[in-house]
Amino acid sequence: MTDLLFRDDPYLRAAKGRVVAVTSEGGIVLDQTVFYATSGGQPGDSGTLTWDDGAIDIATAVKGPDDTVVLIPAEPAKMPNKGDVVTQDINWDRRHRLMRMHTALHLLSVVIPLPVSGGSIAADKGRLDFDMPEAPADKTGLEDDLNRLIACDMDVSSEWITQSALDAQPELVKTMSVQPPRGSGKIRLVRIGVGNECADLQPCGGTHVANTREIGRVRIGKIEKKGRQNRRVYLHLE
Repeated sequence: MTDLLFRDDPYLRAAKGRVVAVTSEGGIVLDQTVFYATSGGQPGDSGTLTWDDGAIDIATAVKGPDDTVVLIPAEPAKMPNKGDVVTQDINWDRRHRLMRMHTALHLLSVVIPLPVSGGSIAADKGRLDFDMPEAPADKTGLEDDLNRLIACDMDVSSEWITQSALDAQPELVKTMSVQPPRGSGKIRLVRIGVGNECADLQPCGGTHVANTREIGRVRIGKIEKKGRQNRRVYLHLE
């Protein structure tokens, strides 16, 4: 099991870690990591590992067996040995853009209150697929509503509930095709806003900004038809 340092502090850019395994495919597993592993539509982090007599670029991170995170080198290079202590540095500019986009997509699901059938996050743009038979009549109005919501200066936080508590509140799950990971006995929720000012609360394991003001202005791009009941809505950071 890899200790996920980014879960407690998504703003942590660097940290030490000890190599616990090098996989047969050439991946590196650490005892703890700041690298987010690809999941939930959010791509894995890139960055570097350095140690006493070496360094390697990391292209991405993926989930491995037994709740581990596997760091994938960008190209063949000298590998650290099991037991080595390395310094991890993520590509922070890319990570922060992913955090901004991920939080913005949560708010997009607020201004378009329909079931979400898919989604994807990138540093330059993101998208959500909605169970939406007809395209929105006023895309400009939706964009204005979304930017007003972002400008409300809302704090973003996380909390944990039990699986049974989530089962009693199925409305929290907005995604139709992807269900929150189960098995640990608890589910992580991401909350935008507090108290009566809460704009959104839903299960999510990704990284987010601490306040909506960090998102900045966004632009709704193309809205594509993807099947009889599906519309894909693209979102861009400005």
